[in-house]
Amino acid sequence: MREKGPVKLDVLAQRTRARKPALATSGRRLGLAAAVACVLVIMTYGGVLIAGLCALPSPQVPIGDPFFTILEILIIVLTLPLVALMSVVHAWAPQQAKVYSSMALVFMSLLAGVTACVHFVILTVGHASPPNEEMALLFSFTWPSVVYALDILAWDLFFALAVLCAAVVFSGGGLLRLIRALLLLSGTMALLGLVSVVVGDMRWRFIGIAGYVLVFPLAVTCIGVLFFRVPTVTAAVCSATSAE
Repeated sequence: MREKGPVKLDVLAQRTRARKPALATSGRRLGLAAAVACVLVIMTYGGVLIAGLCALPSPQVPIGDPFFTILEILIIVLTLPLVALMSVVHAWAPQQAKVYSSMALVFMSLLAGVTACVHFVILTVGHASPPNEEMALLFSFTWPSVVYALDILAWDLFFALAVLCAAVVFSGGGLLRLIRALLLLSGTMALLGLVSVVVGDMRWRFIGIAGYVLVFPLAVTCIGVLFFRVPTVTAAVCSATSAE
């Protein structure tokens, strides 16, 4: 009678491996919350960006306050659900795809760290610094500048690598195929933003921006639907499955 507990747990773990990848209830909730938060923040960012562009007297004039400050805050806030979402993707990933999901989590964490630092510095030091050529080279969000180069590194390289690695995790048909296609498209478009540095024309960045502002939210929405459908198991069974 004493052996029934471990035996039953082993049977449950084997059944879990035989089915589609599962999540603990807490992980499923975190994944759903992160997906919803990502979509809402990105949609809000897009709305503020459009409003800021419409308020410009000329296309050559950069977006000013209050739109610029709101955009900076939204980007910093966005880093939190992005890392949380990729953490749940890693937890959900099949064992044979864990290496790719772990790479996706690392690259998304790099994106979060770099972009959070960049935009926090712009909000604080950049706004407080006197406008001159030296400060513009460091803190101006125009090309060329240090913070702009770091922003390109974060979004057009680290983000692209994160979603391209994550795309490998979603193997299969139906919803999984759709997620994989959207992530591949989003990552490829983001990589194309790097062309702007090579040719010195920042208009190429609009391709990358479309990748993570338009295509990526569609992928995240589908991932949220997937997490809503995914079976949940107890933490003990998840631990037993991972140990195997």
